[in-house]
Amino acid sequence: MLAANQTYKHAFQYTQAQVQAFAEVTGDHNPVHLDAIYAATTAFKKPIMHGFLSGSVFSKVFGTLFPGEGTIYLRQTMEFLRPMYVDVMYEAVFTVKEIDTEKHRAIVETVVYDTATQKPCLRGEAEVMNQREI
Repeated sequence: MLAANQTYKHAFQYTQAQVQAFAEVTGDHNPVHLDAIYAATTAFKKPIMHGFLSGSVFSKVFGTLFPGEGTIYLRQTMEFLRPMYVDVMYEAVFTVKEIDTEKHRAIVETVVYDTATQKPCLRGEAEVMNQREI
């Protein structure tokens, strides 16, 4: 069962091959994600990950780890604060803000940190439902 202020942390990183696969699935072939020569001419200086690939860690965690199986994603806001790069270790931090036990729903703060700098790269808020865990 979830509890208010409960926190869950999940370390992760993505590879350039995963960025390429995401581009194939979504059709987003923006060269800032895929072309190192092009990306070198931008403010980022190297390819950045797609924002929604970065945020997809939230779906993985909610659906399989916390609260886990049976979780239905109802809503997610995301604010992209800093670019995220392949082969960099990140940590997604989930903090339960509100629980509605009658509706089996929770509001969860979602933040991704660069583990080397401890700076947030992505933040938002999710609403999830789980008949068994909330």
